[in-house]
Amino acid sequence: MAISRATTERGRRTRRRLLDAAEEVFAENGFHEASIARIVERAGVAQGTFYIHFRSKQEIFEQLVADLNERLREALSKGAAAGGGGRLDAERRGFAAFFEFAAAHPALYRVIREAEFVAPEAMHRHYERIVEGYARALNAAMTAGEVEPCDPTVLAWALIAVGQLVGMRWIVWDRRDVVPDEVFEECMLVVARMLGSAPSGNDTASRTAGSPPAPRHSGGVWD
Repeated sequence: MAISRATTERGRRTRRRLLDAAEEVFAENGFHEASIARIVERAGVAQGTFYIHFRSKQEIFEQLVADLNERLREALSKGAAAGGGGRLDAERRGFAAFFEFAAAHPALYRVIREAEFVAPEAMHRHYERIVEGYARALNAAMTAGEVEPCDPTVLAWALIAVGQLVGMRWIVWDRRDVVPDEVFEECMLVVARMLGSAPSGNDTASRTAGSPPAPRHSGGVWD
């Protein structure tokens, strides 16, 4: 039985190159101005090779949404495995990981925004996959008494909104590699209030005295 070129190791590497090229082209040009010709040129492959892996520009766009989602969730999960502490600590690592990913993948915001209009089902799956694990973790934290009881799905959506808009304002708009420390600390204060977790006395004292914010932890998870 013949093996499809798309499923060989070489084929997987080529598919990866096409997705990486599509990420750059869609970020720079948007969906409507992007073209298969630009994608294959950026990937350094022949146009015929594109059709071994994807049937159309629409399909590679939808696959890119899924690919960004998978890589984002993987980055968050790796952060979880590296850290300990309670739910607020997990939120801190999760938000840090999200901001780091958003800075490394500027296409994330534009691709997901455009997906609302050109691939709404792909956009819905993107958020639903994140919310599913996030709500499950928040529910476990509520059971453990670490988070004030409420609807975990609603809380998950609200926390995602905080992360997305803070990232958009201080990473995308300002073209930064990282959210400023003072903004990150204020964001964590908002998150603590949303969870029903008051900041520690030391944190409150240092903020009142105008001391520099506590250092951030890298890595993180929303699952």
